[in-house]
Amino acid sequence: MKKIAVLTSGGDAPGMNAAIRSVVRAAVYHGCEAVGVFQGYQGLIQGDFKRLHVRSVAKILGRGGTILKSARCQEFRTEEGRRKAHQQLLEHEVDALVVIGGNGTFEGAMHFYRETGFPVIGLPGTIDNDLSGSDFTIGFDTATNTVVEAVDKIRDTADSHNRLFFVEVMGRDSGFIALHAGIATGAVAVMTPETKITIEELVAILDKGQASNKTSSIVIVAEGHPEGGAYEIAKKVHALEQRYDTRITVLGHLQRGGEPSCFDRVLASKLGVAAVEGLLSGKRNVMAGIINDQLVYFPFEEVIVNKTQQLEDEVRIARILSI
Repeated sequence: MKKIAVLTSGGDAPGMNAAIRSVVRAAVYHGCEAVGVFQGYQGLIQGDFKRLHVRSVAKILGRGGTILKSARCQEFRTEEGRRKAHQQLLEHEVDALVVIGGNGTFEGAMHFYRETGFPVIGLPGTIDNDLSGSDFTIGFDTATNTVVEAVDKIRDTADSHNRLFFVEVMGRDSGFIALHAGIATGAVAVMTPETKITIEELVAILDKGQASNKTSSIVIVAEGHPEGGAYEIAKKVHALEQRYDTRITVLGHLQRGGEPSCFDRVLASKLGVAAVEGLLSGKRNVMAGIINDQLVYFPFEEVIVNKTQQLEDEVRIARILSI
């Protein structure tokens, strides 16, 4: 194995640059050439490749976003698109590929490997933390810290005006960010598919808090809640109870940006080295992850299964501490 390519795909996550840096430097350390693929799978199909040296990835460890850019590519979802990508890799004499991303990225990589047999290893780069095969994904810690910082500031205003704030966070299919941030900020309720709190139950929780002289209330809402986002839930609450002075904040893509935390930098660095060394040792069609502080490799088929069932403790703790 002489040449290893790396790309980032799907939504960006803080720490992706640290992972790119790690892959490049680990490849060079082990005597391989490193190649960056720009614009994710779209760049793979179009042959948007560039050789990366040790100094090409200097001073990016603490930068947010991804220097390789990212894109969602519909063409790669087709067999014809994946065939074009494989041809580009062969023409550029690339021997293996490291993909950094989430569920969609790994589903594409899984099909690509099955059809071509080309060596691929994935790194979990998503703020949602919803991939099986790793306790934490690259970007989750930073995104959660961003939410906590924002909610702490919102609480200052909520306390000053005795207001009820609904704060919407990312998590279309997962409540990891919402639940972790809810526990960390003392939210009165966390609305995620896992907590199963109905509008009626939420109103009862708010009324109970009002009866115990709570001066402000923060409700964290995961964007994927069955009742809707923060705006929809606030409207439904108002329809049942009009006494609350309500405000809504949608944090949106603010959660994706910013400098990665120490935790995400170290996690990305560990996994980048693991990806390269995994390829060199013959591993294929797997994602590198960390479970119980141990490096593990799981097949893509197992990784893309959402792990939200692991949130049972967080759901219980959030409910206990919100009284």
